[in-house]
Amino acid sequence: MAEQILKFENLVKGFWRDGAWCPVIRGLTLSLRRNTALGLLGQNGAGKTTLLDLVAGTLRPDHGQVLRGGQVSFPVGFHAGFHRDLTGAQNIRFLARVYGVDPAALEEFVAGFAELGAQFHQPLRTYSTGMRARLGFGASMGLPFDLYLVDEATSVGDARFKQKSKALFRARMKQASGIMVSHNMQELKKYCDSGLVLHEGRAWYFDRIADAVEAHLDLQHGHVG
Repeated sequence: MAEQILKFENLVKGFWRDGAWCPVIRGLTLSLRRNTALGLLGQNGAGKTTLLDLVAGTLRPDHGQVLRGGQVSFPVGFHAGFHRDLTGAQNIRFLARVYGVDPAALEEFVAGFAELGAQFHQPLRTYSTGMRARLGFGASMGLPFDLYLVDEATSVGDARFKQKSKALFRARMKQASGIMVSHNMQELKKYCDSGLVLHEGRAWYFDRIADAVEAHLDLQHGHVG
């Protein structure tokens, strides 16, 4: 996997609903090259977050496998996996120890980026959804991953904070790879190279993100290829 950061081999994942097995991902085979950003598209419930969890290893596939060619971030978004009874700062220091980086340096980086003020030293259970997303995005961008998983996190905050988040993501993509989920098509076109469209268990890969966006919009209007 010298040229690859990620590879799916006949990946299958589904869930039981009302006594029936419903496939979300059926037989996905795909390789992602290093130093590229993949946009993940699909309607709500299409399996975007499920696929991110499979890449991160927090979900196991029903069949097939996920091969990783480097260190993968935890999925960053509105539900970053922090402990609700620890403060933001304590969660960040814990993550630093898990990933073998300097706790004080990571804490300083995230505190400056997330702009949580005194709330940074309060238990996570007191955070709003947006605060948790800012904390999680800052933590992920502050750690040296080879592949970043970002789920709508750059859409949090006011216009200035969104621009700061997007600039940081763009900087990381110059030295690493990424998979990005967003409902903002212009944002995907700006930050991603290629695209993967999920729909009713099927997946379509496109070398150009613009083609993936077009296919996604066609599916929304009922034009299935």
